[in-house]
Amino acid sequence: MYLDEYKRWSQAQLEDPALTKELAQIAGDDDQIKERFAVALKFGTAGLRGVLGAGTNRMNIYVVRQATQGLANWVKTQGGNQLVAISYDSRINSDVFAKEAAKVLAANGIKVRIYDALMPVPALSFATRYYGANAGIMITASHNPAKYNGYKAYGPDGCQMTDDAAAVVYAEIQKTDVLAGAKLVSFEEGLASGMIQYVEDACKEALYDAIKARSVRPGLCKTAGLKLVYSPLNGSGLVPVTRVLHDIGITDITIVPEQQYPDGNFPTCPYPNPEIFEALRLGLELAKKSGADLMLATDPDADRVGIAIKCPDGSYELVSGNEVGVLLLDYICQGRIENGTMPKNPVAVKSIVSTPLADAVAKSYGVEMRNVLTGFKWIGDQIARLEKAGKVDRFIFGFEESYGYLSGAHVRDKDAVNATLLVCEAAAWYAKQGMTLLDAINRLYAEFGCYRNALHSFAFEGESGMHTMDAIMKQLRETPPQSIGGMAVESVVDYNAEGTGLPKANVLEFRLAGGAKLMVRPSGTEPKIKVYLSAVAPTEEAADAINETLGKAAAALLKA
Repeated sequence: MYLDEYKRWSQAQLEDPALTKELAQIAGDDDQIKERFAVALKFGTAGLRGVLGAGTNRMNIYVVRQATQGLANWVKTQGGNQLVAISYDSRINSDVFAKEAAKVLAANGIKVRIYDALMPVPALSFATRYYGANAGIMITASHNPAKYNGYKAYGPDGCQMTDDAAAVVYAEIQKTDVLAGAKLVSFEEGLASGMIQYVEDACKEALYDAIKARSVRPGLCKTAGLKLVYSPLNGSGLVPVTRVLHDIGITDITIVPEQQYPDGNFPTCPYPNPEIFEALRLGLELAKKSGADLMLATDPDADRVGIAIKCPDGSYELVSGNEVGVLLLDYICQGRIENGTMPKNPVAVKSIVSTPLADAVAKSYGVEMRNVLTGFKWIGDQIARLEKAGKVDRFIFGFEESYGYLSGAHVRDKDAVNATLLVCEAAAWYAKQGMTLLDAINRLYAEFGCYRNALHSFAFEGESGMHTMDAIMKQLRETPPQSIGGMAVESVVDYNAEGTGLPKANVLEFRLAGGAKLMVRPSGTEPKIKVYLSAVAPTEEAADAINETLGKAAAALLKA
């Protein structure tokens, strides 16, 4: 069957000559043909994500058109404004895919608001809400390597699409022939008819105003003298991040020159993920030379930010997503109580794989901490519930350990621009107390215990990868280990079963003697099983040693 589809693509008059060339190059190579055509990229709540190239299992203009036709079919059943907002990042063909999506929507009688230049995830979420759109599309593969691109779909609330809506869209996609099933007009025709319009400056300014309104101590940064090194990692963060920081009074910003401008090849950071050292290496070298207080880097779609803090000896320490999340939670709580802006019955939200230290900190301030499934859409869902109840102001902060943070209801996805503002403001505040952000983190450890976390990812590549992952999860459910790393398993929580208080999810949590825990979760976007470790001990060294033991045990458990 896949050979027939390959033949059909090969005989078609494809608009993209690169795809035609690729198909010719793999002629007679069954493995390569099978890899591209045996399956199709599946549309889920995170949309699509895949390697660029020819075939149903690749990201190309035809797969984008097919997905957008499926989305259009769903939008047409929703009433409302019959409008979709679109943005894109710096990845290869992101601008092309964004325009292809606009062309399909316009042909279906659906109005489009598209950014005239690349803008990040929070800008797309904001525009979706600003225009009262039925949906939003963000063309990005987030932090994946350069050979990937993706298609994130958002609902009218500016949050990533729900399971139910995604299922309907996927069903419509499957009904649509990938090569010829999508309706299409030219982009120019769409502009001329008014069906396609660019996002207005008023919307962009409203976004910046909304982000600056999340300041806890307005005006603080104007006199702080904060010195920054910043890298957008050749992505979409440069304009919004520098604009907001300049507006709040931070002007001493050195941009990493090799990573300043959009470039989907990511020449100096093949894996543009601010969680890993290599992506930040050039920025850290520049920070050491300049003596910057902080080094910050946003991923290509600028929904996540990585942070390195200057130590007393002049070196820089990368701070984990969990540590930043707790640090910002504490800063927001103390600041809002101090200036009288803390709402009644405040709510914070984090993912179940994020540090339990946040629960302890929230409790100390009288803040309700809600734990949700992994994926920022679940944090967005909690904001939506509060909004529906007329109590959205109760939400003060949400985060997940993978460097995603949000302190307001202006968007419904993680917002690296918002987070960068808060980190800088917190750094300025603690500097006035004679402290660094590291000092602030250590103070929390001293008060609540040293909670340390670690993440291990185990890859299962190839066609058999998903089957292997399924088999591992099945075995762990049916015959759970009695001990892990020499620590007794006291209880197991299966989030795919009833009774957790959360929607079902393919996640297993092993609670161990001594307060440690290990969580196992297949990735929703990559062929990987992620293992989240958490340990608490009197010292960082002791907690890290527990996690090291658990990491080795996890590798054996997954036979990786």
